[in-house]
Amino acid sequence: MASGEGRRRHHDLVPLAALLKREMKSERMEKPTVRIGQAAQSKKGEDYFLIKTDCQRVPGNSSTAFSVFAIFDGHNGNAAAVFTRENLLNHVLCALPRGLGRDEWLQALPRALVAGFVKTDKEFQSRGETSGTTATFVIVDRWTVTVASVGDSRCILDTQGGAVTTLTVDHRLEDNTEERQRVTASGGEVGRLSIVGGAEIGPLRCWPGGLCLSRSIGDMDVGEFIVPIPYVKQVKLSKAGGRLIIASDGIWDAVSSEMAAKSCRGLPAELAAMQVVKEALRTRGLKDDTTCIVVDIIPPDNELPSTPPPKKRNRLKDLFTFRKRSRDATGKLSKKLSAINIVEELFEEGSAMLAERLGNDENTGQSTSGLFVCAVCQVDLAPSEGISVHAGSIFSTSSKPWQGPFLCSDCRNKKDAMEGKRPSGVKVS
Repeated sequence: MASGEGRRRHHDLVPLAALLKREMKSERMEKPTVRIGQAAQSKKGEDYFLIKTDCQRVPGNSSTAFSVFAIFDGHNGNAAAVFTRENLLNHVLCALPRGLGRDEWLQALPRALVAGFVKTDKEFQSRGETSGTTATFVIVDRWTVTVASVGDSRCILDTQGGAVTTLTVDHRLEDNTEERQRVTASGGEVGRLSIVGGAEIGPLRCWPGGLCLSRSIGDMDVGEFIVPIPYVKQVKLSKAGGRLIIASDGIWDAVSSEMAAKSCRGLPAELAAMQVVKEALRTRGLKDDTTCIVVDIIPPDNELPSTPPPKKRNRLKDLFTFRKRSRDATGKLSKKLSAINIVEELFEEGSAMLAERLGNDENTGQSTSGLFVCAVCQVDLAPSEGISVHAGSIFSTSSKPWQGPFLCSDCRNKKDAMEGKRPSGVKVS
């Protein structure tokens, strides 16, 4: 009977308090200490940053705390950077289902980040302003680091042994062949600036507008095929911890990831951020806004885990590797990986197709009131109003147009514009 099945599902539900208690009991790794440093030199006044260390997954419960760090590098004015700093975090959190345990919350983050970025872009464009911004947005929850980014600000990870890995992808048309192909296929034109006599100079840009980036928030005068859909990467650090360096392109145009990491090793976070900025200015001078955040994720009591000496030379001590791990991997495997300082890659996706990024779930988007909600802007939808994100998409893995998640008509129009299926929305005089 349907009612009996409903009762069985009801009995399977676990109260949130019980989930939190279970999390605390099963947590095998103590909570790390987080130390932060920030430094900047301004040229145009268009770089903005966010440091928030008092976020809580469950309000009022300190055991659910996480931290957020972000850099927004504006262009054509600072309005988009300011708006994104003030609104992006809230939009991401509103896209996360309520009542999730920590593991489920972390798994839901990548999709929520996509929704939050797109909603922020949609709201800013509705204001009719033409500025834009990069966004590199980092969530640190104990040993798990989740990074979402559009543009060319960057986040790198430096670990024990001196290995450096980039956790973002630069969305510069000059350097990213896949993004150039996507923009031109969606209706944009990519080329260099032409001067008198027909000579072409400078980096590759998207026309109209002349933007060098293929992804950003804002930039409504360029075209909506310049998308706000972020590249997202999620990793889990070992017990040895690590250092994150988040910086605008004023840093990365002057120094490489390896140079930035090497220049500040051995320094506390605050001095490290200052040293990275100093190194960039020494190399290139102050030609752009230059902003850096350093986040140190430190083992409790600053003690590294001890391991018995190997019988033979253990080359893994100096090796930094990403290893794919399925969601149901055992705690034993995680413990082994942590002991040898391997960073686990939990998630990575950079597709610019909204249907691919929001997933394929019949139950996604149903609110507690029984209505459905738009997967991007979170407005309530009557069952007859929602449009499946997969409807009419050649990229859909589902042949069911009624399968969620769902979009409101405005967000569906934005999705079509980003994919070049209709003219870009707002025209700017």
